[in-house]
Amino acid sequence: MNLHRNISRSKLVRLLSDLTSVEVESSKQDVAERLGLWLDAVGTVRLDAALQSIQTFAPQRPGQGLSANLAAVEAEFQHVRSGLVKTVKASLPLMPTEPDGERAAEYAAYYQRHQEQQRQIESKVAPLRSQVRQVLSRVSTPLRQLAALDALMEQMLGAREQKLMASVPVFLERRFEALRKADQPGWLDTFRKEWQGMLVAEVDVRLQPVLGLIEALSNEVKKHP
Repeated sequence: MNLHRNISRSKLVRLLSDLTSVEVESSKQDVAERLGLWLDAVGTVRLDAALQSIQTFAPQRPGQGLSANLAAVEAEFQHVRSGLVKTVKASLPLMPTEPDGERAAEYAAYYQRHQEQQRQIESKVAPLRSQVRQVLSRVSTPLRQLAALDALMEQMLGAREQKLMASVPVFLERRFEALRKADQPGWLDTFRKEWQGMLVAEVDVRLQPVLGLIEALSNEVKKHP
């Protein structure tokens, strides 16, 4: 199963760019430079200490049942993602039915639902990420090191990620008001589809670290069939 095909890594950025008419260019900075923008001096020291610590992990031979473990986490990944997407699609506020309902529509209902969905996404993705790390930690030394590093990165960057995700409904509100001002026929339905698409993109963005862990496990399985 190729889970990578199901995830568009740039979808959320592309959607935000389309909605705000902001051109998003690929950064020429390497990973270390981009990470440095996310971490303060204390965080950088913690990361450096963690990298030195995980290098001292005792060697361990690849565990048994790698293929079964891979199949299990892939299945759980798909289960969580499909469940979240289904929840997103079911959370859409009802369309106004009264005369001139589009003009009377307010963004508040979408903002509230968006926050509810973000909490729901986090409540499902965090346990899945932890579960996959536990599997990796039992497989081999390199994967145990990767799992430890991922746990640290989640702890260190989690607050920054939450802050960035909290800005998404603000961009959507601007889009809502722009469409309402233009007052083209069906503008509210257009917004509803965009709002739903943005939430699905958020699901995929939050699942990216999990997908990376699963891909690492898949590579280990290929080395030890």
